[in-house]
Amino acid sequence: MEISKLSAEARQRRSAEIRAFLRSRRARLTPADVGMAAGSGRRTPGLRREEVAVLAGVGVSWYTWLEQGRDINVSAEVLDAIARVLRLAAAEREHLYLLAGLNPPQAAPADRAVPAGIRRVVDGWLPRPAYVIDRHWKLVAVNRAAQLVFGYGEFDHSCLVSFFTGAHFRAVLCGWEDAARQIVGLFRADAARYPDDPEFGRLAEDMCAVSPAFAAVWAEHPVGAATEGTKSLVHPSAGELTFDYTMLPVSDLPGARLLLYTPAGGTPTESRVVDLLDADELVTVTAS
Repeated sequence: MEISKLSAEARQRRSAEIRAFLRSRRARLTPADVGMAAGSGRRTPGLRREEVAVLAGVGVSWYTWLEQGRDINVSAEVLDAIARVLRLAAAEREHLYLLAGLNPPQAAPADRAVPAGIRRVVDGWLPRPAYVIDRHWKLVAVNRAAQLVFGYGEFDHSCLVSFFTGAHFRAVLCGWEDAARQIVGLFRADAARYPDDPEFGRLAEDMCAVSPAFAAVWAEHPVGAATEGTKSLVHPSAGELTFDYTMLPVSDLPGARLLLYTPAGGTPTESRVVDLLDADELVTVTAS
């Protein structure tokens, strides 16, 4: 039955249930569980609403309305994003769908439409890291080297969000502050390039709400358009890694970029990345 056809009493019960359900799932996770720094002034150990919203890639206001049980439009894509952030089991994910007034899907949603040729480039760039971000900085294709080197995991849907909310990235990246200013500058330039796209404003507002570091740099109004550079990090098991990187536009996905990383010459980076991949393959084979 459609939500609009439910009785007032039934809608009230549904609102109370979805509110209690989502609050309970937020409460059982800590910032550390999702790779975020706890920060100060936190009254409860669980995730905040705005943190769930940003990690899921939805608006803070929209998520708040969902948790309040308001009669709003929802989609399978955003419910799946929330389910991933909250680490919902299959039965819990189905329950969320039903509470939101949607039929639970029988299969996982299809991947975003990244051209097959670009996917082959990303996968074929191994053993070097490569990935694709869309116009809104969401990770839409990531090879195994990028996952192992940069720590992109199942719950990293956006490199912008991960960079500013993930304690891991601040800990391992050399020159984090300079990189933060460059990233915000690129993001601001993208926002100006697409003035009719309200998603940039929403993202900036939400990021300012959950990341004081982003808010501080955003207030400085940096603007940048770098398409190449150098990135260094201290990997927890591989040690120091240094890459030269290049950003290339993806013509079939307006605003998307392909990022290709090449181990810097005169450093042991290439052999260390190969060792990382070999160790990962050995663990996979042993586990299977």
